[in-house]
Amino acid sequence: MSKRVLTTESGAPVADNQNSATAGVGGPLLLQDQHLLEKLARFNRERIPERVVHARGSGAYGHFEVTDDVTGFTHADFLDTVGKRTEVFVRFSTVADSLGGADAVRDPRGFAVKFYTQEGNYDLVGNNTPVFFVKDPIKFPDFIHSQKRDPFTGRQEPDNVWDFWAHSPEATHQVTWLMGDRGIPASYRHMNGYGSHTYQWTNSDGEAFFVKYHFKTNQGIRCLSTEQAQEIAGQDPASHQTDLLQAIERGVHPSWTLYVQIMPVAEAADYRFNPFDVTKVWPHADHPLRRVGRLVLDRNPDNVFAEVEQAAFSPNNFVPGIGPSPDKMLQGRLFAYADAHRYRLGVNHTRLAVNAPRATTAENYGRDGFMASNPQGRRARNYEPNSYDGPVETGRPLSAPLAVSGHTGTHAAPRHTKDDDFFQAGELYRLMSAEEKSRLIANIAGGLSQVGRDDVIEKNLAHFHAADPEYGRRVQEAVHALRED
Repeated sequence: MSKRVLTTESGAPVADNQNSATAGVGGPLLLQDQHLLEKLARFNRERIPERVVHARGSGAYGHFEVTDDVTGFTHADFLDTVGKRTEVFVRFSTVADSLGGADAVRDPRGFAVKFYTQEGNYDLVGNNTPVFFVKDPIKFPDFIHSQKRDPFTGRQEPDNVWDFWAHSPEATHQVTWLMGDRGIPASYRHMNGYGSHTYQWTNSDGEAFFVKYHFKTNQGIRCLSTEQAQEIAGQDPASHQTDLLQAIERGVHPSWTLYVQIMPVAEAADYRFNPFDVTKVWPHADHPLRRVGRLVLDRNPDNVFAEVEQAAFSPNNFVPGIGPSPDKMLQGRLFAYADAHRYRLGVNHTRLAVNAPRATTAENYGRDGFMASNPQGRRARNYEPNSYDGPVETGRPLSAPLAVSGHTGTHAAPRHTKDDDFFQAGELYRLMSAEEKSRLIANIAGGLSQVGRDDVIEKNLAHFHAADPEYGRRVQEAVHALRED
């Protein structure tokens, strides 16, 4: 059997792939060596800008299967029949560190699911925590800057991290999550995933509901202590990637059960706190978990760069029956995520294999741009309406309209009767066992005690005191003890 011939990118056969062309034996290289120049030029361009956040990630393919009837709440096609399966791609990630960072670090984890539905791709882009640090997207760049490497020292600085949190009392709930036992998952398989934001479902009668998504791991929750994580990160910085890859390769397919909380739209206006505030959870006593289906991952990508690094998720990729809510952080992400991918991957990134629809065909008038293929041919028109049988609008909105009122302006979110930045953080603290509380206190004090300014420390301590008097007292004592050593 003859071997396949190695060629240049233009298809010309390569005569020698071991030796560059030179001016005589041992002489200098020749600029005319097209194969050498092409290889070096491509090598220089093999990487693309990493994600500003969620840069370090892993992913896998699988399916989502509906196990319970939810057609009374949404007419989304992929949820319309018990037993229906939809192909998915899931990407897990750390948030703050760079592409070269370690997996076993104290950081939230991204939990992004791409459903390849028959009505287009639906992207559910969440985290492994049900809440987040800030509630308005205008604060997000500042938050991330405070968590990233300092421009002078080149490392994450406690002074920056805790100074931002000192000025953002709304972060207290998420800080309590992050510094608690679930702050460092043992693997991607052993953590929950959450949509975090509030979304809208609409049923076939046009009735709308607000929903929150919960993916509960069927492997059980497993987490690492700070000491365990430091040891693992030193031994294998790619520990979570290794675990996910090897589990799937040996036939151990991780799975999650999807539940939703459902709130009738009419209830939102008078709910005791703002239901669209991503720094808060909906108590299960008010809105119990309702099972929807099962997510299973059973196939590893063949090429991590092509399928994980180039995977593009955007919260504005909705399908009929699902839409946004007035959640301000979600509203900001509807633009920011898609724009980030246009910058990183180009305007035609949706045509890459991992991002393209699989159960349907994309039909639109997007033409040209970087890496355009323009497969429509010479007679296709790139405007609408037209007289040439091009794709046309349906006239059917994806979701129900959101009611709006009032005047434009830079408004703070409307206050509800029980809106509070600290109550739920205190509730979370009081749910913890004595051992969990001790580890939480130690984790917070370990970072906060390194802050150089006393006023920043005091502002943060005030947040913990407001959440729970015991919580605040214990953090204060632990910080003072470490600073006196």
